[in-house]
Amino acid sequence: MDTKAAGYRRKVNTINRVITALQRAGLAFGPTELLTVPGRRSGEPRTFPLAVLKVQGEQYLIQAFPKAAWVANVRAAKEGTLSRGRRSRRVRFTELPVAERGPVLREVVAAGPPSVGRRYVTTGLAESPTPDGVAAAAGKIAVFRLETV
Repeated sequence: MDTKAAGYRRKVNTINRVITALQRAGLAFGPTELLTVPGRRSGEPRTFPLAVLKVQGEQYLIQAFPKAAWVANVRAAKEGTLSRGRRSRRVRFTELPVAERGPVLREVVAAGPPSVGRRYVTTGLAESPTPDGVAAAAGKIAVFRLETV
């Protein structure tokens, strides 16, 4: 990871600690929910603040950083808990095949502010911040569809 991406990740990690504390205190905001899944090696619960994104009536979790620990944990666990404020729900994760990720990624970038596409470039996952540029990086970006259990 280059210096710019590492600095961005440190900043996001600091913000994530604040978001996690606020969510646990019962304050929900934006699309952020707390994902709790067992650690793939330890089995201990691991919690990550993530944006749950809606695309064409479905809910998704989308990787924003290379080697994100939550991605490996979700792949191993297949199910987990999403919490928002004081509410929580059990969910099942279905990872989309690479061929199905592009349209979802394109829609997320097209519907969001320009910072959404730039995030994928800053973190090294995409070459271009455009909807088509991020969609072209579908092989590097994990996308999970959520289903309430």
